[in-house]
Amino acid sequence: MNNTYEKEIRYRLLKLLSHDPHLTQREMSQKMGISLGKINYCLSQLAEKGMVKIGRFKGSKNKIGYIYNLTPGGLEEKARLTLSFLRHKKQEYEEIKKQIEELTKEAEQGGLSIF
Repeated sequence: MNNTYEKEIRYRLLKLLSHDPHLTQREMSQKMGISLGKINYCLSQLAEKGMVKIGRFKGSKNKIGYIYNLTPGGLEEKARLTLSFLRHKKQEYEEIKKQIEELTKEAEQGGLSIF
């Protein structure tokens, strides 16, 4: 699987958990639009790497639920991925902006006005 895709999933999952560590895996799956199995796998990997601490708590709808707390390492990884994606998105933005300028120029040369 694509490394950028894996990073994006990891980033989105860490971001989601930082906002609501009490989400169930099913809720995470629905919010992220990926399979429950993929969520389970990613959480296991994050826990194995020491980025997420998985604990149990009582009083949830499921009698015993889980809480997914970001560790200091998880917070660092989230910050690192945030910066990486910000750089990537800025680069994409600049490329799209350039394409728009070129297409606008081409349309105007053809006697068309987009506005």
